[in-house]
Amino acid sequence: MTDTMLRGRLLSFHREPAGPEDRDAFDYVEDGAILIRQGHIAASGAYADVVAKAPDAPVIDHRPHILMAGFIDAHLHFPQVQVVASWGSQLLDWLNGYTFPAEGEYADAQHARHMARQFCTLLADHGTTTAVAFCSSHKGSAEALFAEASDRDMRIIAGKTMMDRNAPDAILDTPQSGYDDSKALIADRHGRGRASYAITPRFAITSSPAQMEMASALAAEHPDCYIQTHLSENHAEIAYTAELYPGARDYLDIYESHGLLGPRTLLGHAIHLKPREIAALADTGSHPVFCPTSNLFLGSGLFDDAGLRARGISNGIATDIGGGTSYSMLQTLNEGYKILQLQDQQLHMLRAFYWITRGNAEVLGLADRIGTLEPGTEADIVVLDARATKAAALRMDRADTLEEELFVLQMMGDDRAVAQTYIAGVAQKSPG
Repeated sequence: MTDTMLRGRLLSFHREPAGPEDRDAFDYVEDGAILIRQGHIAASGAYADVVAKAPDAPVIDHRPHILMAGFIDAHLHFPQVQVVASWGSQLLDWLNGYTFPAEGEYADAQHARHMARQFCTLLADHGTTTAVAFCSSHKGSAEALFAEASDRDMRIIAGKTMMDRNAPDAILDTPQSGYDDSKALIADRHGRGRASYAITPRFAITSSPAQMEMASALAAEHPDCYIQTHLSENHAEIAYTAELYPGARDYLDIYESHGLLGPRTLLGHAIHLKPREIAALADTGSHPVFCPTSNLFLGSGLFDDAGLRARGISNGIATDIGGGTSYSMLQTLNEGYKILQLQDQQLHMLRAFYWITRGNAEVLGLADRIGTLEPGTEADIVVLDARATKAAALRMDRADTLEEELFVLQMMGDDRAVAQTYIAGVAQKSPG
């Protein structure tokens, strides 16, 4: 495969910034280059140094734009692409009124594959190169998403949703079929290419104790798989969960008692937590995932990022399409900043871009593969233009530092600020 070189300003984090002045946390190269070879970064650094290693490599000049690692979305729903921005209710009514009917359509393999193409295109258009996704309860929906991601050589972590109660028949499985379908998908897809499997009980409301036992069995049999579910998003959800599991100490205990917590566990939302739950998250190394646009849209509550971090808990951040209202991780940072401001917490620009690159990669245990521009990592790269809109360009006329530019992108950026996205070194966005 022919080498390719990208030229532009490089930004890559090697640890979490301690504050907005912590320039030791990242490398920034004003005139830099990335050498791509066979889907990986072969070299990165100053343009003069990199071009000396491959003088004949064709150069794609992205100056004056910023090149950084592609964005990582730690929680979203593939079958909800057509219910984004559906007007109405809070969580449980929204699920019953919009989400569950839409997910029933994914029993149709042709529909699932068509939507998988749309979904992956939208992710790439918004600069997202790795996604952790819920599929529908139909095995074919997961097969469609894995196939589409494989065609693009896109890193994907996904799973067939397990749900055997409290939803329409069209999207219910059984404890046994949920286990069997998940087991088959793990055998077919987990660890193949850039795919990983996530054991996916939707949440305690839609999984009976018998199904939780099956999820527990899968987790014990496949400890290298991820586990994804939802936790404490909404007060009505928490109350209903307590009715369904009266013997549980709290919501988290349902997952904990079935052996579903650990460093590979991702828990969407985790807003209304009790002290015991917070202690258990810290003790097990499990990861809450902050979903700001969804939390605001559904009126769910304010995520306590600083409080959890003070307990040594590493949080992910995500769009939560389709409760979330934007595929853009930049817009996710925008709304996350506001939620934290309401709690006297700060999401400064350096931590923000660390979080959606190396930070989420650390949560996934994949920082050796994605989330940075280090040589040897996978060539997932986003090219950012802070002057992409008239309003942003006007603001940028007064931006004198890299930090100011990043904050403009954080607060005003969306897919228009993504000039190009490379997945395994291949450009994804068409001109115009």
